[in-house]
Amino acid sequence: MSTTRLTSDDWLTAGFDALQHGGENALAAEPLARQLGTTKGSFYWHFKDVPAFHAALIASWHESAMGTVTAQLSGGGPADQRLRSFGAEVLSDPVEPRLRVWAQSNAALADALHKVDIERLAYLTTLLRQLGLGNPDFARALLAALVGLPQVSPNDRAVQTATFDTLVDTVLALSQ
Repeated sequence: MSTTRLTSDDWLTAGFDALQHGGENALAAEPLARQLGTTKGSFYWHFKDVPAFHAALIASWHESAMGTVTAQLSGGGPADQRLRSFGAEVLSDPVEPRLRVWAQSNAALADALHKVDIERLAYLTTLLRQLGLGNPDFARALLAALVGLPQVSPNDRAVQTATFDTLVDTVLALSQ
């Protein structure tokens, strides 16, 4: 067993890894403790119970995803480059596709994803307006691509990013 003291962040990191590779059913105290080489007691030292752990995972992901939007908003550069950068950033999250599946049965997670999607949509809309495209359906299509591409090409981030960039090229061609 581990002699290193684990933090709640260690447990959350292990949880995200377990979620990515095993889905929501892997988010239980015992398998996570085995993965970390420790006891369930350590888990319960940091979290009241498994639902509290789930809530912490959701809150952590939500904070990170919202931070990405905030960081992109404060970034500079041409709108088309920021659009591509934003897409690559969203697509780089290996956990989000599993979160979206889990959200089908978890209302708190569905709410967190909805809030993130609203902010992402607002950001995409802003960027497209800067590029001369005011139709909000273009922003929705780009967001739908960011949500769906990991489902279509789950193990190939390069294909996902290239496909998103092709969609961006197509949308930008409409503004010229």
